[in-house]
Amino acid sequence: MSAAPLLQVQGLSVALDGPAGPRPVLQGLDLAIDRGQTLGLIGESGCGKSMAALALIGLLPEGARASGSVRLDGRELLGLDERGWCGVRGARVSMVFQEPMSALNPLHPIGRQVAEGLRLHRGLDARAARAEALRLLERVQLPRAAERLDAWPHQLSGGQRQRVLIAMALAARPALLIADEPTTALDVVLQREVLDLLGRLVAEDGLGLLLISHDLGVMAHSVARLAVMYAGRLVETGPTRALLRSPQHPYTHGLLASRPRLGAPRGGRLPVIPGRVPAPGEWPPGCAFAPRCPRATTDCTTTEPALTGADRAVRCLHPHGEAP
Repeated sequence: MSAAPLLQVQGLSVALDGPAGPRPVLQGLDLAIDRGQTLGLIGESGCGKSMAALALIGLLPEGARASGSVRLDGRELLGLDERGWCGVRGARVSMVFQEPMSALNPLHPIGRQVAEGLRLHRGLDARAARAEALRLLERVQLPRAAERLDAWPHQLSGGQRQRVLIAMALAARPALLIADEPTTALDVVLQREVLDLLGRLVAEDGLGLLLISHDLGVMAHSVARLAVMYAGRLVETGPTRALLRSPQHPYTHGLLASRPRLGAPRGGRLPVIPGRVPAPGEWPPGCAFAPRCPRATTDCTTTEPALTGADRAVRCLHPHGEAP
């Protein structure tokens, strides 16, 4: 009998209160991550990626309503009160947030911010926490780490601040690490360094990693499996190489087609997906992607497709490889 996944998400749905009542932002999300496994979650802005991450770490906006199941090492997390989440957040699940300058406290030096989690979750005294904070900063390859302990966030570059956030996330030795757009606003060299660092930490510590991005290049380099989101639902999942080589959902196909390509004629226009992601609560009947889909037929506007398949799964009535 195989062991249960480190993280198992089943039927996760989230709704936010609005003037006209609850507005769904996630519907029936299913995910699984094993120890030492990397999973990428990708899609346009507004598709629900970050909301899924906030649900997994208990940081949903006030008034949000979540249903379904989120199990970590077999323990159900949905329904925990704030005290329960405080015992999980940071200790068992940690998150590297999208913008390090806003995630770090500008009123405290770097060393104190890294040490805070060590004192809270591992019970270290001030001296031991400072020594362990230095070890963590050295592990994430922060230049001149000993000097940076007393530096302020504004004195560090964007890449250095991102390394500090990763050190903070690792402080309590979590089992699951969530990285939400960790390379935003970094140049390509720093992006590669941060992604290589995350990959090495997963390999060394056996962490599960959920990497959230809108960048297919980042995903191709960083994760073993990929899950594509659109309008609050998964529309395609599978091994990263296979999915990028032969996408089955028209949305995934459109994302890949819109990437810049080496050797393309200068001055040419990139293909685009017409329209935009519908706002939460304004999803059309049938397939939510149908109004933007070049393969849509009449049944796509009336029948909501199910996610079918195992290792490669797709939510589409007429996936690529089949005639519409």
